[in-house]
Amino acid sequence: MKSFPKPLTAAEEAYYMQKYTEGDLKAKHILIERNLRLVAHIVKKYPSREEDVEDLLSIGTIGLIKAVVSFDPEKRVRLGTYAARCIENEILMHLRAKKKMSREISLYEPIGTDREGNEIQLFDVIETKEEDAHRHAELKESVRILYAKMESELSQRERLVLKMRYGLYGEEEYTQREIAGQLGISRSYVSRIEKSAIEKLRTFF
Repeated sequence: MKSFPKPLTAAEEAYYMQKYTEGDLKAKHILIERNLRLVAHIVKKYPSREEDVEDLLSIGTIGLIKAVVSFDPEKRVRLGTYAARCIENEILMHLRAKKKMSREISLYEPIGTDREGNEIQLFDVIETKEEDAHRHAELKESVRILYAKMESELSQRERLVLKMRYGLYGEEEYTQREIAGQLGISRSYVSRIEKSAIEKLRTFF
């Protein structure tokens, strides 16, 4: 990873922010350039074989630019503190959008077979679109069974993880990393809970 300029001191940041609010675009560029190290630091938190570091740096920089443009010096917080949230949000939105385009393999794990002996995947139950009246009725029944078994067979934490992972019950969909952060547990533990819950549901399909 390339080297980045040193961050601004509090006094320098206040000076350039004042200049920027007065319309000095050069000051804006300095505020962005001298905070690029923060982008690199946050990107390191998202190791992934699927993501190119340069791509994440670009996405994070967009978040940084938004932070500089929308920052309110009157809030009495450092730009870096505010920018960190904007950078993280931009990266997470990017990862979430990409994940919706290419689901993780766990969605395609088989959970049983239908009446004709065809393999049913979790993806089929959750995401398959209506093809015909018969298929629609079959899917409604599968969803009904899925939800019923979730309530009767899974622990509260298992239900919560599946609801958050796959957007069940109309909830927003989250990555394992986001769920881990919200629940205060490790990402690997979230993965184990998810797999355990799917294994329990598999026996009913």
